[in-house]
Order: sequence, then C-alpha cells, then structure tokens
Amino acid sequence: MDADRAPRRLRGSGLRPVNRFGGPRRAADPDHAQDGPQGAAWLEDPSTRYIPDRSRSIVSTNDSPDIGFRHSVNPYRGCLHGCSYCYARPTHEYLGLDAGLDFESTIVYKPEAGSLFREFLARPGWTAETVVLSGVTDPYQPVERSLGLTSACLEAAEEAGQPVSVITKNALVLRDLDRLARMAARGLAHVNVSLTTLDAELARRMEPRTSLPAGRLEAIRALSAAGVPVRVMVAPVIPGLNDSEIPAILAAAAEAGARSSASILLRLPMAVGPIFLEWLDRTMPARRARIEGLLRQTRQGRLNDPRFGSRMRGSGEIATRIRALHDLFARRHGLDRPLPPLDPSGFRPPAGPGGQRRLF
Repeated sequence: MDADRAPRRLRGSGLRPVNRFGGPRRAADPDHAQDGPQGAAWLEDPSTRYIPDRSRSIVSTNDSPDIGFRHSVNPYRGCLHGCSYCYARPTHEYLGLDAGLDFESTIVYKPEAGSLFREFLARPGWTAETVVLSGVTDPYQPVERSLGLTSACLEAAEEAGQPVSVITKNALVLRDLDRLARMAARGLAHVNVSLTTLDAELARRMEPRTSLPAGRLEAIRALSAAGVPVRVMVAPVIPGLNDSEIPAILAAAAEAGARSSASILLRLPMAVGPIFLEWLDRTMPARRARIEGLLRQTRQGRLNDPRFGSRMRGSGEIATRIRALHDLFARRHGLDRPLPPLDPSGFRPPAGPGGQRRLF
C-alpha cells in the first residue's frame, strides 16, 4: 500500500455523502483553517460525540422474508467500528446525519435501554419470541464498555427468561460471558460472531475499531467452552477480497468451537456504495476495479439488488460459486447444522416499576 494511500487510522469512511432526505450539508472552509490542513480536521477525522436518545421504544419489528428474526433491540444508532461496507449506514440519514463519517462519529444511545426492554417484556400479550441484540448496529461496539446498555438488556432478559440471540464482531462480548453462560444453560442465548478475515492488517483497514480476528476467535473459544452455542458469520463476503478465505475462516472457527456457520454476500444499499468504493480507492487502489467488477457480476451489473430473496445472496456464477464454497467447507467442519433452538417456556414477565408482576 502506498504511503500516500494509507488509511486514516480509526475511521472507515472518507466521505460525507449528501443525506437523501435533504437538509444542511457541511463542508470544510479552507479560509477559516487556523493551522493549515488541521484546521478542517473535523471533516476528515472528527472526534466522536455521543447523543442520548430519550425515546420510549426499544424493540424494533420487521417482516422481511430475508431476515431470520422478527424482533430486535438496538441500544445504539451509529457504530464506532467504522466498517466501510456497513449496510446500516443509511439509517443515520433518518436522524438528519450523513451515512459516512457521521455514522461512525456521532453515536446515538438509549440510556434507559435496560428498563425500556424490561417494560417491553412486561407488556400483556408478549409471548417471549426470540429477540436479537442487535439487528442493526453492533451491541458491543467500544462505547458499550462504559455505558453497559447491552449488558442491562441481557440482565432484563435473564430475569424474565427471555431468549436472545446476540450478533457482534467484538470480543467485548466476553464481558457478559458469565451471564450468557447461565442463559445458555437454560436455552436462552446464542451468539453470532462475524469473522470477515483472518488477516489482521486487512481487518484493521476494513473494520477500524473492532476486535482483530484473533480476538474474535478467542471470543468464540471462550463462549463455546462456557456452553454458549456460537455461529460464525462470514459476513460480508466481498468477491475478490475475502471470498478465498472462506475455507480457512471456517476451519479456524470450528477449531475454536463454533457449532454453525452462515455467509452473506456484500450488499451496498444507497450511500454505502460510494462509501465502499471510496474506501477501496483509498486503501487498495490497484484492486478496486477487479473487486468492483466481481461484485457487479453478482448483482446483475449493479452495486446492489434490493429485491427480497436476492439481496443477501446475489445471483450469477460468482455468487453461486461463493455459496457452494461456503457450504462445502461448512459440511467438512460440521458447521452445516443449525444452532439448538432457544426455549421460551420459562418466560415470566418481569416486575413492573412497583415490583408487581403480571398475573397472566
């Protein structure tokens, strides 16, 4: 990698794309730069800010046939991990922010996440269907270390006997190892660990602020040893970049104790397309044309295919070959089985604010 192409150490996006809903657009004003290029550093490498969200809802529901769950809890909006490819980036536009640098430098959090989840579980008619933590942004992104919002949600779930499935790429999940082990012993918890590469240098470029591959493998190992069922997720698979690593990733995950695997082809909805292509230009310009060309071959010439049934899988020979490669090595390593089903039979609504539980 050329020195002048070295990526910024801790940010994934180099863009502030225009919000598709309109609104103000920010740009650096060189006439007001006080210290040369550093005067506009906020545009290129802004400091992180945290904004509390006082909304009274915590559980999101979807009816997408492409997604294997209906309910999810998202304590955070935006993600410090800064993955250039993140499909969730456009969700920041609903907040009047941009999908680029804002997404990874302006984190909106729900300080009452645990109590809001407990209130949700106490609602009449809730039947303890599995809830995913988190369906959008990573529940164990670095700020969780200080805020503990995901831990508070798990505490509420354990108290109520509510089944949860965690999705993360951060070894910080091990902070809740004891609780997850207790819940798993009751059939209440799965963990899905995203492992996109075994190459530490590539991981640091591609996913700047999350755990390196060795840390994620250690998380799989520790969770599995504690009895927590773990699925490894090779997600996203980027043709021409990490697809060749699928056999090695699955072998390493199986050796660490994972019980199941899944793969999802890269998808680049809306502003994510230009953000990802800019990242390729900036970090590996010599490979950009080939990776983009292969990706377009899986999306009928486009960067994204939003159609249900296709958006997660792609189409064409390359997409078919990637699925076959995953399935072959998943079978070889015993990862082609589903995780054991979660058990909602012990669910009991948590106590309300006055300590009174629901009778029925």
